[in-house]
Amino acid sequence: MSLLVAAIIGSLIYAAWRWFHQYLIRSHLDDLPGPPRTSFLFGNFPELSQRQTWKLWDDLAEEHGPVSKLHGMFGARIVLLHDPKALYNIFIKDQEFWPKGLNPSNDFSVLLGPGVLSSKGEQHRRQRKLLNPVFSAAHLRNMTHIFYGVARNVRKAMASRLPADGTSGVLDVNGWMARTTLEMLGQAGLGYSFDDFAGDATDAFGESLKMFFPESSLAFVVSFTVQALSYVLPDWIIRRILRATPTKQVQKIMDISDVIVNRSKEIIAEKREVLLKGDVAMAHQVGEDKDLMSICLRANLAATEKEKLTDEELLAQMSTFILAGMDTSSNALSRTLYLLSDNPSVQERLRAEIIEARGGPGGDSDIPFDDVMKLPYLDAVCRETLRLHAPVQVSGRTASRDIFLPLSAPVKTKDGSEISELFIPRGTTVITNLQASNRNKALWGADADEWRPERWLSSPPKALEEARIPGVYSNLMTFTGGARSCIGFKFSQLEMKIILFTLIPAFWFELTDKPIAWNTSTVNYPTMGEESTKPEMLLRVTALH
Repeated sequence: MSLLVAAIIGSLIYAAWRWFHQYLIRSHLDDLPGPPRTSFLFGNFPELSQRQTWKLWDDLAEEHGPVSKLHGMFGARIVLLHDPKALYNIFIKDQEFWPKGLNPSNDFSVLLGPGVLSSKGEQHRRQRKLLNPVFSAAHLRNMTHIFYGVARNVRKAMASRLPADGTSGVLDVNGWMARTTLEMLGQAGLGYSFDDFAGDATDAFGESLKMFFPESSLAFVVSFTVQALSYVLPDWIIRRILRATPTKQVQKIMDISDVIVNRSKEIIAEKREVLLKGDVAMAHQVGEDKDLMSICLRANLAATEKEKLTDEELLAQMSTFILAGMDTSSNALSRTLYLLSDNPSVQERLRAEIIEARGGPGGDSDIPFDDVMKLPYLDAVCRETLRLHAPVQVSGRTASRDIFLPLSAPVKTKDGSEISELFIPRGTTVITNLQASNRNKALWGADADEWRPERWLSSPPKALEEARIPGVYSNLMTFTGGARSCIGFKFSQLEMKIILFTLIPAFWFELTDKPIAWNTSTVNYPTMGEESTKPEMLLRVTALH
């Protein structure tokens, strides 16, 4: 009995030390500038979990520069940075030492399965190897007609919702962009149609996808629970524990997860059944056997046992692909249409370029993949939106060992001294401020906070070229970089450009008198005012004849 009591006491002391020892020790990270903690137990987390946190990320970068410190839970230190050299080391040079977390599992793997967003190490490498070919420009070139077909159907559907007398009407453009990107992802990604755009009711699967990130950001207890329990329990047991949690917010995200996973299972089962019937049956499916899932299923059948994806992994790829692709692209398109509405001269210039590319007034021809991707002003509008308003504003990494991070320029500590590198202890979380990198005035110029598409029509600033930003896209961190960069960024660009190419000549977009607020989540999203929690963006739309 005395040994048992001693073991229990020892375990409690160890647990207390593990959680609270960071309050008792001094770290050189304490010398970095940053805001004071607002909660003894939760640090700066209360203000970092608000729906308007995007303003705080911007303010911290402006006030404290490229490197600062935040207070995490239970005394943990968190480093916030956007220094180019540090980013290069994290995402490229030393990327193997900077996983997304040291915990065995995370909320994505529990809610969606072991997809490319949540997998690590050899599993992630194997998944990327199988998926990379289907996201290549060569493959996307063969699917361009699918994108145009969906965009034309959406244009027709939106026009049918406007007054017959030719006057303007108010549409939820964010809702339409979500339906559009879901259908494009469905046809080009899965060979499956979710929406014929005939009615106003949205697909339950699409609605669940749209609400996943907003609801998961509110149910933040899920993330902490998964991280803590993953050291001792497998994902399926953690999922059961979450399902038994008597909290409305947790139950809501679990319901959403169930819809996504169960619908994904049904679609993959249908695809497999058609695949077994042979090439003729596949050619008559949506996507004409060129969709990403058909190619993945074929590649998986031909792969060696070592390289094959399990059924669980295939299911997770589908859920992850649709979720990540739909929310990021639809909200990026919503932001673009918002900015075009707020800048009518830019909208008119873009419309003129597209009309000319289509053969002049009255022309309605689709142009090939290479031509639409190279339209200079369309490209400039998309790049500038993705620069100034990255759909995913920050990304976290955790040091898997003690490591030094070199800096591009010395930073001042609280006592006024300067340091040229950071020592990051193992287990320290580093939040990379992707949007602050995209708005770095030292690299982009004094007007870096302005939306100005014209900047992309001339050579980039010399300082930007010399900075070696590690992003995979246009010196931007929007799609991050390295082995974990966004695998679908070319798919996303094609989506954005074809939708804008099709809609801009057909409609004039204007702001209404109601305010539009942008909210922080895993992917930033719009609502009508800061009080609303419903993702939507109402614009006044006029059909152009």
